[in-house]
Amino acid sequence: MNAKELIARRIAMELKDGDIVNLGIGLPTLVANYLPDNVDITLQSENGFLGLTAHDPQNDNPNVVNAGGQPCGIKAGGAFFDSAFSFALIRGGHVDACVLGGLEVDQQANLANWMVPGKMVPGMGGAMDLVTGAKKVIIGMEHCAKSGSSKILKQCTLPLTAVNKVKMIVTELAVFEFEQGRLVLKEHAPNVDLDTIRQKTEADFIVADDFKPMVISQKGLSL
Repeated sequence: MNAKELIARRIAMELKDGDIVNLGIGLPTLVANYLPDNVDITLQSENGFLGLTAHDPQNDNPNVVNAGGQPCGIKAGGAFFDSAFSFALIRGGHVDACVLGGLEVDQQANLANWMVPGKMVPGMGGAMDLVTGAKKVIIGMEHCAKSGSSKILKQCTLPLTAVNKVKMIVTELAVFEFEQGRLVLKEHAPNVDLDTIRQKTEADFIVADDFKPMVISQKGLSL
C-alpha cells in the first residue's frame, strides 16, 4: 500500500453516514474508492454534480466528470446543476466536509494549497470557497515535500488559501486535529513511532492522551 492509498483509506473512515462531501482534485478523489459499504455518502462537485460515484473505468460515464476532469458515474437520485447553484451549496454551508490536498499547513490551522510563486497555475479554483463554506476541512497530503522538508509548519511560507480553517490533517505518518487552537497528534500510522513523527514535523504539537494507531478502511483489501 502506497502513501496516497493509506491517506485516502484513513480519510474514508472519517466521513459519516448522510454526509455531503466534496473531494478535491488529486489525492482526495481516491477517498471515494474506500468508503465503507455501510456508510451512505453523497459526493458533491464544484462543476455541478450531487451524487457522484467513484472513478471506475468499467462503468464510468464519459459525459460525467468530477472537478478534476476524471470520468465517473452518478448514482440514482443524483442531480446536475450549474456552477452558480453548486457554489451556492458550498458557500451556504450545506457541505458537511471537504477533503483537499495541501502544500503546507501550519500550527495556526492555516492552509496553503493553490500556488507556488514563480510557477504557472490554472487559478484558485473552488478551494477558497470550500474551506470557508464546508463544516469540516480535512487535508490529505504526504507529510514531507520531495526535498524532505516538513509540510506541517510553524508558519506557512506560501500564499494562503485560508486562515484558521483546517480541522484535520491526515498524512502517511499521522493524524492531527486542531482542538481549542492547538495542533494535537491523535494517531500514528502502522510501524511509525512518535519520535519519527516529531523528527518530520516542524510545527509545535501536543500528543493526545488517547494517542493510538490509525484505523483505515479495509474495503478492497485481501484479508
